Amino acid sequence: MAATVSGFHEGAVAEGTWRDLVARAATPDGRADALLAWRHAEEQDYVSPERVSGYLHTALTQLTAAPDAPHHARGLLSADETHTLLEEFAGPVRELPDRRFHELFEERVRRHPDAVAAVRGDRRWTYRELNVRANRIAWSLHHRGLRPEDVVAVVTERTLEWLAAVIGVLKAGGCYLPLEPSFPADRIATVLARSGSRWVLAERGVPHLDAALAGRPGVERAFLDDVLAEDRPEDDPALPVAADQLAYIYFTSGSTGEPKGAMCEHAGFLNHLYAKIEDLGMAEGEVVAQTAPQCFDISLWQLVSALLVGGRTHIVEQEAVLDVHRFLDTLDSGGIQVAQLVPSYLEVVLSALAERPRPLPRLRCVSATGEALKRELVQRWFDVLPSVLLVNAYGLTETSDDTNHEVMDRVPAGRSVPLGRAVRNVRVYVVDERLALVPLGVPGEIVFSGVCVGRGYINDEARTKAAFGSDPYRPGERLYRSGDFGRWLPGGTLEFLGRRDAQVKVNGFRIEIGEIENRLLQVPGVRDGAVVVAGPAERPYLAGFHTGGDAVTAGDLRTALAAVLPGYMVPQRLYRLDALPLTANGKTDRKALTRLAAEAERTAGADAFEAPATDTERRVAALWADLLRVPPERIGRGSRFTELGGTSLTAIKLAVALDRVVSVGELAHTPTVAEVAALLERKTAERGT
Repeated sequence: MAATVSGFHEGAVAEGTWRDLVARAATPDGRADALLAWRHAEEQDYVSPERVSGYLHTALTQLTAAPDAPHHARGLLSADETHTLLEEFAGPVRELPDRRFHELFEERVRRHPDAVAAVRGDRRWTYRELNVRANRIAWSLHHRGLRPEDVVAVVTERTLEWLAAVIGVLKAGGCYLPLEPSFPADRIATVLARSGSRWVLAERGVPHLDAALAGRPGVERAFLDDVLAEDRPEDDPALPVAADQLAYIYFTSGSTGEPKGAMCEHAGFLNHLYAKIEDLGMAEGEVVAQTAPQCFDISLWQLVSALLVGGRTHIVEQEAVLDVHRFLDTLDSGGIQVAQLVPSYLEVVLSALAERPRPLPRLRCVSATGEALKRELVQRWFDVLPSVLLVNAYGLTETSDDTNHEVMDRVPAGRSVPLGRAVRNVRVYVVDERLALVPLGVPGEIVFSGVCVGRGYINDEARTKAAFGSDPYRPGERLYRSGDFGRWLPGGTLEFLGRRDAQVKVNGFRIEIGEIENRLLQVPGVRDGAVVVAGPAERPYLAGFHTGGDAVTAGDLRTALAAVLPGYMVPQRLYRLDALPLTANGKTDRKALTRLAAEAERTAGADAFEAPATDTERRVAALWADLLRVPPERIGRGSRFTELGGTSLTAIKLAVALDRVVSVGELAHTPTVAEVAALLERKTAERGT
């Protein structure tokens, strides 16, 4: 079918321009498909017909007034819509106190010195005890010659001493840089070199630290237990620290394989803490769970936000995180009121509560972050815990962590879960490649401005220049280009559409992976989903993966996707998994999915393998089949857990199913059925002796 615009004469505009005004559409099945597409279009609630009419009028006016002008340089937005996007969709303006986090913490110490500030296991410190230790660390660094913004690497497990070290570094005017003790020597050395760190605060027994420091004679290492035992003052150092001084650096993976260190300042750090307190409704005395690994930026607000409201930080031991029932025990016994989890772990928690229902009377609010939060998961959450708020949090390391919060006390009305509104003192724009604002509901790149935007990547001018710049709408403010795509929904909430680098080309067609994934997630019964490009370079194809019930077949998915996507965007292969594989930071592991697709292709026709030989092997194979939703006949003695779709989360379920005879850590080193069976027999025998 074709549509033309009346009221214009062809001679009024350039010939090429006129052809662009003609919209053509074709469907293979004629009227039925056209009606389906039209009904789907009617469901779109992002842009009103009046607004579209206004855009069309503006475009046609520009075309007829200057047909040969470069129209890409002229926007479609009215003054009113520009004001809405720039001002009304910005976060609320709140005045920040002219003090740093550690100074506000010191004020809390003076107000209630004997209140419990932090707990880990059976250890607990009061505000006074924590402050004394942090002061000793700060004075030690100061007397050793630490200068403002000197980078201090802290290499510890998630302990109370870690908390004291973080606060001590900030009190001394230094810049906190976390490193995990399990990191290999090369990784530690690379981060130290790129950050220019001359100081390392470490716990004893870090396995690769000596090797990492061997080639860096200018780096001074101090053991935390020695520092805490030094004869140092216990009063607050009161060293001057400016709002625009560096507070911390977190290293993230780079597309080139070289890590990049995002630098954030005290003002952005403090603003994010207050955004969490404000939007999560954190009251006086709140108990906050600290669960995230120390090298991920979300660990920081989990660690210290409670200290600004006279509350308590509960550092949850890693062993408890890996055992979901023990984690639930900790939430209950610790009186935890606020927690943050990745959606994949949220699903494990809900499965555990379905298996063994229990009340969590103190839990008040859970924040979900790190990956897309699915509407079906939100529905399940409120079915199980209707009185517990769920917050969809979105942000990036480069923007002082989260910039958007969608606070929910019920399932959202739309098809997807929005990213929410901008938090306090943060500006979020959706723009085109020239940083021009795009209309409401139109996809574009998500960029950020305001106090949240960090200083760039340390000692990395090229990548800083590529991602950071100046705000064209607020002269003098920094701008960060996220590489994420999204669009504004009515009311000023943001919808995530995928990554810029998720755009691929298959069989000559340029495809945005995020668009396919969004459609996949809208299919009833699909809980989670991801799409990757698989196959050899000369014959690439799209492979889709989803989680959910057995009722959703590959045929159902193809039919549903074909109704809303062009044929070339419907994945050729569709696989069901119990859970999507995750990276170390809890995000979907797309490389693992690509390998899984290749393995599925290789083994699709295989019929020769070694069957499980013992009762224990058969028990393990049966559990794998149940957990991974894999036909039992496909599981042999040499089958590997991850290649069948196993993840860290299904490994937790496997450990529980094996009555916790073996740990998740042990399962990681026994990838095959035969190896798991041998481990299980050995551990069972040890228990019996």
